[in-house]
Amino acid sequence: MRVWAILTGAFLVICGLLYMMAEALSRRRLSKEPDPAVEPRQSLEPRRQGLRFLGVGRNWPGVVLMFIGALLLLYGAFLPELA
Repeated sequence: MRVWAILTGAFLVICGLLYMMAEALSRRRLSKEPDPAVEPRQSLEPRRQGLRFLGVGRNWPGVVLMFIGALLLLYGAFLPELA
């Protein structure tokens, strides 16, 4: 039971990190910055991404996965050996 709690907790923490990374990277600009000397044109993309991608509003599933994983890791680390 102890090993499964630790492995599941580590898996959930890694999944939470990967989810948060994917969420942050999916909000990036998809094209290069246009060179105004070559072709001045307007774009609908914002100039900068801002820091909203770091907020809890978009990353709460990743935070929850990491929290549950951390609880399982602590449970597995301090679980008394039953055998």
